[in-house]
Amino acid sequence: MLAVLVVILVPLAIIVVPILTHESAGQSNQQETDEQWPVSVTAVGDDGRTRTLSVAGENGEPINTEALVRGERVVVSGAGYDGAQGVYVAVCVIPDASAGKPGPCIGGVPTQQQENVAEGTVQWAPSNWINADWAWRLFGARSYDDPTVGTFTAYLELGDPLGEDADCVANACGIFTRNDHTALNDRVQDVYVPVQFSE
Repeated sequence: MLAVLVVILVPLAIIVVPILTHESAGQSNQQETDEQWPVSVTAVGDDGRTRTLSVAGENGEPINTEALVRGERVVVSGAGYDGAQGVYVAVCVIPDASAGKPGPCIGGVPTQQQENVAEGTVQWAPSNWINADWAWRLFGARSYDDPTVGTFTAYLELGDPLGEDADCVANACGIFTRNDHTALNDRVQDVYVPVQFSE
C-alpha cells in the first residue's frame, strides 16, 4: 500500500509543487517598434532576460502579419526565454492594460497529439505548448530547442479568427508567448508580434 502511495504522490508532487510555489518574475517590458507590422520583436524582462520573438511562413519565407488567413501555417521562433518555465504560443487578443493577461486565444489551451508520431515530424496546431520538463512532455508539451538559452520553435496552423475562443477581427490580436498554467499570473514572458486577419 505504501509503495502504491509513493508511486502516486511523487509524480503529483513533481507537478503540483512548482505551480504552488512559483513567484512572479514581473513584466516583459516589450519594446516599441517603428514598424506597425513587425515580424520580430524584443522584450527585456524584469528578470533581466532579453527575449526575441519572430514569425515566418511555413518554409521560412517572409510573412504578411497584416493579412493572415485561416489555415495559414506560421513558424514562430523564440530566443532568450526561461527554459525552466513552460510557455503557450498562440494568437491571442491583446489585453487593454500592459500588465493584463493575453487572451482569449485562438485554439484555446494548446494540445499536441504525441502518439505514433515519428521523431522530427512537424505537428501543426492552432496553439503550441513549449515545456522542457519531461513530466509535462508526457502530457503533450513540445520541448525547447535548447532550454539553456531558451530557444524554441512552434508551428501554428491558424484557426478561425471568429471562433468561439477569440474574435481577432473585432479585436487587436498578436502571436503571443505567455507562461503556461504552471505560472498563469506571471507576465514576464508575455511577448507578441501584432497580427491582423484579412477579410
